[in-house]
Amino acid sequence: MGSFRLALCVLVVCTAGGASASEAPFLKSLAGSWTGAGMMKRTTASSPIDLSCSFQSKANGEALSMNGKCTGLLVVSRDVSAQLTATGGNYAGRYIGPSGRVSALKGARRGDAIELAVTWSRVVNGDRAATMTIRRSGANELRIRTVDKDPASGRQVVTSEINLRRN
Repeated sequence: MGSFRLALCVLVVCTAGGASASEAPFLKSLAGSWTGAGMMKRTTASSPIDLSCSFQSKANGEALSMNGKCTGLLVVSRDVSAQLTATGGNYAGRYIGPSGRVSALKGARRGDAIELAVTWSRVVNGDRAATMTIRRSGANELRIRTVDKDPASGRQVVTSEINLRRN
């Protein structure tokens, strides 16, 4: 079997004028070298593909960039990126997924998590809506999770989850 490679690049950009002073320290807490594991599903009904991941993230004031790679069981490599602008604890921006299409992000920080509504650029799993959460757990753990609605059952299904630990 080959290897599944998912190159993930997340770029969070917060403007100095609009962002709350409390956002820069939070974004800085996400900086560092991270490794871990997780899974992804191609659709809500598909079996999960196990992933092994590593990320390097850098914070510069109110900006954060995350670059990484996840390896699994198929031979595929995809770049993913997001750009967010914070106004207070609210975030808005765009997400470019593996298809290369631009999707909209809108949400807010709630405690140690940035909770985002995703509006896909096309129909995915029967609609154009999903959620993405970037959650810090303590000083050394980070989880990136995407949840989508299963079109057959209406249930919310985790379609990707990567659990990272600071090196």
